[in-house]
Amino acid sequence: MAILYDLFLVGLGFAILILAGDLLVRAAVNLSLRLGIPALIVSLTVVAFGTSAPELLIAIEALRDGAPGLALGNVVGSNTANVLLILGIPAMIVPLATGGHDLRRTYFSMLAATCLFIAICFAGPITWGHGLILLAALTAMLWYAMRMARRTLGGDLDAGIELEEAEPGMPGWKLGLFLVAGLGGLPLGADILVSGAIDLAAVAGVSETVIGLTLVAVGTSLPELATTVMAAIRRQADVAMGNVIGSNMFNLLAIVGIASFFGDIPVGPEFLRKDLWVMLGASLLLLPFVLLRWNLTRPWGVLLTALYIVYVVSLI
Repeated sequence: MAILYDLFLVGLGFAILILAGDLLVRAAVNLSLRLGIPALIVSLTVVAFGTSAPELLIAIEALRDGAPGLALGNVVGSNTANVLLILGIPAMIVPLATGGHDLRRTYFSMLAATCLFIAICFAGPITWGHGLILLAALTAMLWYAMRMARRTLGGDLDAGIELEEAEPGMPGWKLGLFLVAGLGGLPLGADILVSGAIDLAAVAGVSETVIGLTLVAVGTSLPELATTVMAAIRRQADVAMGNVIGSNMFNLLAIVGIASFFGDIPVGPEFLRKDLWVMLGASLLLLPFVLLRWNLTRPWGVLLTALYIVYVVSLI
C-alpha cells in the first residue's frame, strides 16, 4: 500500500507540474507580447524557460530535501529519455523525415553543452561557480541563435514566428489568474512529487538517483513526448528534432546552472562511470540523422526505444 500511495503522490505532483507549467508559459508569453517584446525573443527565452520550469523546481526541491541524486538524475535521465524514448516512440508511429532539415548548428550546440556539463561533473561537486559557467554558455548560445534568426528573418524579429501560446484577446484577469496559478502550482507540484519520489525510493529499496534517472525523468519528459508525437503526425520533423535538442540544452545549462545556486550538487561515482556516458552516447546516436540527413524510420524508432528499455533495466 505504501508504494501505491507514493506512486499516487508522484502522479499527482506530475499532473500539477504539467498544468502549472502550461499556465505559466501561456501567461508569460501573452504578458511579454503585451509589453512589446518581439515574438522571436519570447520564443527563445520565455517559452524555453517556461517549459523547463517543472524540471527546475524538482531540482531545487530535491536539493532542499537533501536528495541531490534525484536532482541530477532527473536532468541526466531526461536527456537520455528525450533522445531514445521521445524520438523513438513517435518514429514508431510515423517515420520522421529528418533528412530534409538542416539542424547541424543547434545539434552541435547541444553536443558542446553536453561535453561542458560532463567536464564540470568530473570537477564536481557542482557549485555556484560551475553554475555561472553553465549559464554563461547558455547566454552565449541564445545570443548566437537570436543573431542567426535575425539574419534569416532579415531583421524582423516577428516575421514567420508563430507562438501557439499567444492569445491576443486574453483579458487581464485571465492573464493574472494564469500567472498566480502557474507560480503557485509549480512549487506545490514539485514538493508533492519529490516527497513521493524519496519515499518511493526508500520503500522500493533503490536510491533516489535511480528514481530520478527513470520515473521522474520519464515523467518530466511527457510534455516533450506529447509535442514530438503531434509534430510527427503533422509531418513536422524539424519541430520534433528541434524540440528534443533544445530541451536537452536547457536541461544541462539552465536547470543545473540555476539549481547550483541553491546548494552544491554532488556527482556520484555511478554518474561518472555510466550515466553521463549513456547520455552522451544517446546524443551521438543522432549524428547520422543530422549530418548525413538520414530519415528517422520505424526500425530506428524501435532500436532507440529498445536501447532505452535496456538502460532502465540495467539501472533497476
